[in-house]
Amino acid sequence: MTDSSRRADDEAASRLRVERLHAGGTGLAERLALNRTGSFEWDLDTRTVDVDEAGLAVFGLDAAALEASPSAVIDRLDEPDRTRLEATIDEAISGGSNSYSVHFQVPLENGTRQWTHVQARILRSEDGRAHRVIGVVRDATAEVTHSAFVMDLEERRRRQTNIVEHTTAAMSRAVTVNDVTAALTGPGGLVGIGADGLALGLVDNSALKIIALSGESVEVLEGVGSGQLDATLPLGDTILSGRPRFITSLGSLVRRYPVLEPHVGELNFRAAAYLPLIAQARSLGGLALFYRDRTEFSADERILCLGLAAIVAQSLQRAILFDEEREFATGLQSAMLPRRIQDIEGGEIAVRYHSAWSGREVGGDWYDVITLPRGRVGVMVGDVQGHDTHAAAIMGQLRIALRAYAAEGHPPATVLARASRFLAELDTDRFATTTYAQVDLATGAVRVARAGHFGPLIRHTDGRVGAPQVRGGLPLGISTDFRDEEYPETRLDLVPGETFVLYTDGLVEEPGADVDAGVGALIHEVSDGPEGAEALADHLSDRLWERWGSGDDVALLVLRRSPDPGSPRAPRLHQYIHQADPQGLSEARSIVRQALRDWGFAGLADDAELVTGELLVNVLLHTEGGAVLTLEVLPEPVRRIRLSVQDRSSVWPRRRTPGETSTSGRGLLLLDAVAERWGVEPRGEGKAVWCEIGPAS
Repeated sequence: MTDSSRRADDEAASRLRVERLHAGGTGLAERLALNRTGSFEWDLDTRTVDVDEAGLAVFGLDAAALEASPSAVIDRLDEPDRTRLEATIDEAISGGSNSYSVHFQVPLENGTRQWTHVQARILRSEDGRAHRVIGVVRDATAEVTHSAFVMDLEERRRRQTNIVEHTTAAMSRAVTVNDVTAALTGPGGLVGIGADGLALGLVDNSALKIIALSGESVEVLEGVGSGQLDATLPLGDTILSGRPRFITSLGSLVRRYPVLEPHVGELNFRAAAYLPLIAQARSLGGLALFYRDRTEFSADERILCLGLAAIVAQSLQRAILFDEEREFATGLQSAMLPRRIQDIEGGEIAVRYHSAWSGREVGGDWYDVITLPRGRVGVMVGDVQGHDTHAAAIMGQLRIALRAYAAEGHPPATVLARASRFLAELDTDRFATTTYAQVDLATGAVRVARAGHFGPLIRHTDGRVGAPQVRGGLPLGISTDFRDEEYPETRLDLVPGETFVLYTDGLVEEPGADVDAGVGALIHEVSDGPEGAEALADHLSDRLWERWGSGDDVALLVLRRSPDPGSPRAPRLHQYIHQADPQGLSEARSIVRQALRDWGFAGLADDAELVTGELLVNVLLHTEGGAVLTLEVLPEPVRRIRLSVQDRSSVWPRRRTPGETSTSGRGLLLLDAVAERWGVEPRGEGKAVWCEIGPAS
């Protein structure tokens, strides 16, 4: 296309545009003038700009000024607007676009700034080269101002919506009054409600009790917080009148409440909203919100504050009711458990009970300690099915029955069988699980029976924790219904310094996890915990009950037999080796060797370790239970070591004459060869084989 033909096309396009502009007659021109809208043409080849009169009016220029300086429009713009306008045009022309649109501010002679909008079309030749720009320019101040107002309004509404949503979500998770205060004062609490400080007070017997403070508030001042409801103070006035108070300056605050005048210099906020907390026509208290930068409350903001107060009031009402119900439930439960645990000779006992956080849903867990004939003590924990007051009532009756049967001196199997019949005769659909043990702390003998419950744990003196295989029967009540009241007993030994632990399922059941994982965690904590019964009970409660949560009751009983270390000149240790523990024999030999080294008898360690192995193997192979190993140093002037292995078998060892190819029968021969003295003594239900190793007396 030749230059002459291109110019002819451009002129035709211009005439067509002008004709279309005037096609509407003078009415359209008048409307454009009223709307301060004009047009322009920009010849990119000649670098000339033609702006009509309306367009010049938009830019605040006249034709002479534009003719004298074609760049007059650009030159008048501030640097940021000029840079943005030029970048927009360059990007459109060089990027192949056919149009562009941009807003910028034009400084006017009267000192104001006018928002201006340019919308243009780029004319290109057949090869894509831009040669002319035609467009419309208009005053967009009113439009942009309105848009900014709308955007600011939308932003404020969005913030208000977020505040309501945040508060509603936080309060929906609050169960107790402490939860409500934590949600308001915890991380993000003030940010979530858009305040710089808050005070929350509850009415308690016609008095005001401040239960939460955060940030800057009046109620932190001495004499302004908790106390009798006082209408001369803002929060008390709000509660007594039931009407909100919106304060927009410290001056207005002092005028309404003159008693605050001495404290004005201590206040760092400018506005406050005092809101009554009312639920179901009952005044619960008041909420005060404080703001550093606010100087007014719009109608929407006042409605928002009242909405927040309503949400908090409803949550507090629900939380107060829950706390009252829980206090009732825990009081009922604790009233059915022993008020104190008696001291026992030869050991110490600690018990713990934690109720579930579930309102009136009382659990049926219990513990008990019973003084028995012949210096023994009975210990038990159990759990009645269900989490309600009916379960608690059954627990109370069943615990009394178990206590009565045990106090009569019956063996554990009989106690559980009779308790099962008692529960069945109550004609209830509930069953119960329990573990009951009779402990003789003088000898360490333990007789255990369980009814569908967890077996005990035993922490040995070296810190290892065992879970003895205690045989069990059906839960109480069910066993009678099925006519199967057999509760086999398991015999255990508790050596001096060992700890016996009974627990209910709430201590080991982690939500969403297998119960074996919970038992494993309990074993780990028992092993790592302190030695004393009280300290260990606290340790387990802190580490496990709080870890799993509070969805179930927990009963815990810890019994520790008093340690018997001997004396510095005649030390002593005890170790129980369970028949089902494959590592017990090896560990016992290592314990004996290490103890003799520590006591200064390293020269006797080989012989003592050999004898230990022989005596323990004899028990583990030829009896049906474990063995108690005792190693001690005999006092001066003997200075020998004495090693004893006790079991429950009444069959005494028999000396044999093994053949050359025999693989057994040499245990007593080894004793003759290694020990200075040895013998067998009756011990309770079994015997003890002992020997003394060391220099001859």
